[in-house]
Amino acid sequence: MVDSISLQRFKSEVLPIFVETFEQVQGMYLDRGTSLFETLDTISAEVASRPVGANCASIAAQVEHVRFYLEVIERLMVEKVQFKADWKDIWENVHEVTPEEWETSKSNLRETYQRITNRLQDLETWDVADENEGENDFAGALAMLVHTAYHLGEIRQALCTVG
Repeated sequence: MVDSISLQRFKSEVLPIFVETFEQVQGMYLDRGTSLFETLDTISAEVASRPVGANCASIAAQVEHVRFYLEVIERLMVEKVQFKADWKDIWENVHEVTPEEWETSKSNLRETYQRITNRLQDLETWDVADENEGENDFAGALAMLVHTAYHLGEIRQALCTVG
């Protein structure tokens, strides 16, 4: 019995879920037109700036949080060391955005996603049993998917209230 997951299997089965979550529905788990970027393309800066409730964040904050989370996990994958991240900053400081700020935020998220996707596609080897050779990549990729899917749901639900 093999105790590792082949890199090729990861690429053929997990990377398409990245595409579905972020870019374009593949028919795995989302409805047509509901990927993260497809959803964000329908949202104006005005709508993105509205808090969902009195004690809730705006969609703009959700997007910045997703970008920040991806960058934190990316850094963990690359540097392979834990570090302290300021998780409260975005929730406390991102509120209203101008149209330019909203476009920049979405663009920054796309760039981060593309950089991470390229990294995962370019992996040539790993051994998930060896902590120094891919465990952070495997776990990080799964964490990014789950976390982003959660926030995609939050954003789509927020649109029912603020959109």
